[in-house]
Amino acid sequence: MTTTAGPAQGDHRATYREVLAEPRFRLLFATRTVAVTADALRITTFSVLVYAATGSALLSALAFGIGFVPQMFGSLLLGSLADRLPPHALITGGYGLTCAAALLLALVRMPTVASLGVVALVALATPVFHGASSRLVAQSLQGDAYVLGRSLNNIAASGAQLFGLALGGAAVAALGPHRALAVSAVLYLGCALATLMRLPRLRWEGFDGTHGSARGGDGAVRASLRGAVMLLRARTVRRLVLAQWLPPAFVAGAEGLIVAYAGGRHFAPGWYAVLMGCLPAGMLVGDLLMGRLLRPPARERLVVPLIALMGLPLVGFAAEPGTGVSSCLLLLCGFGFAYGLGLQRPFLDALPQHGQGQAFGLLGSGSMTLQGVGPACFGAVAAGIGTSGTIALAGGAAALTAGWILTWHPPASSPPAPTPL
Repeated sequence: MTTTAGPAQGDHRATYREVLAEPRFRLLFATRTVAVTADALRITTFSVLVYAATGSALLSALAFGIGFVPQMFGSLLLGSLADRLPPHALITGGYGLTCAAALLLALVRMPTVASLGVVALVALATPVFHGASSRLVAQSLQGDAYVLGRSLNNIAASGAQLFGLALGGAAVAALGPHRALAVSAVLYLGCALATLMRLPRLRWEGFDGTHGSARGGDGAVRASLRGAVMLLRARTVRRLVLAQWLPPAFVAGAEGLIVAYAGGRHFAPGWYAVLMGCLPAGMLVGDLLMGRLLRPPARERLVVPLIALMGLPLVGFAAEPGTGVSSCLLLLCGFGFAYGLGLQRPFLDALPQHGQGQAFGLLGSGSMTLQGVGPACFGAVAAGIGTSGTIALAGGAAALTAGWILTWHPPASSPPAPTPL
């Protein structure tokens, strides 16, 4: 099975219909969309549950973010398993584990520290499951179809996250937090059963090119740490990873201040929710238009302008705009997230075949971790210079990333050659 796009496919523009016609991708896409909905439902409901039990805003915020930060450690310590174990077992087991955790939180009355520990442990293993799924997508889709597959996942994830947040509020109001957590467990269970019954059981040798743990007898932790170091030491891979980590982290820092900005400007109640919804709305439109209308070389040439579009509108918050202008600025910022489509093919081409699963897990876990750390860092800055100035500062930092990419040789518009590790 070919794992990366060949040169002959370089300028071919795929369609979403072609992508969805691939059975394995269609199954992974559907289950991942349901799982993102369940994630949003579980995260918000668990935060409500912790706040109800403790009355602590700090612990409630920790409950909201506890599923993000540990992912980086899980990727570093366990990431190699995404390439060493069969994808069917990993993906099905991942959904089963998250189902069990949600059910445990729903049915067992545990101390707050213990419940936080359960969520953190699941987060440690998450990069392994996601890495295996992403690698299987890369094996199932060729050339531009792979890029559009990532685009579809982004679009669906944004919509599913919004739906999951709304479902969480409705479920808590109608059922209470414990039963709402049980609803998320049912959604995870459905994903696990779907992959168990419908995802093909690929031969282990065909998945990573070796049999089992035949990697010099290394343990999982040692192999994971060594693999992560080798990936990040490769200049092309490191640059492409940072380019996908940093701008979203800066924007997340700004996003974390929207509620405070709306309150400080005395916007009408509920406007903060409208402003927060503008970012994912812009992301949906950007991914859809970039994926549907542009050919691969055009997307790759637009990486730098789109990153600049992520950051520069946020700089406008220095003028403390009102609701209408703020909404437009955030929509433009969200549209800029489509820059990631221009990096998907170069990133895949730069990866060694035997380390794709770990690389995808590292990419996702690092992004989630930095997007969890970003709001805390910029929140601390806002205490000194105010929310509007800090949002502008975050936007400026994102725009500077575009300038950094311009210094690359070769430029981002030319797919880098594969880097042997």
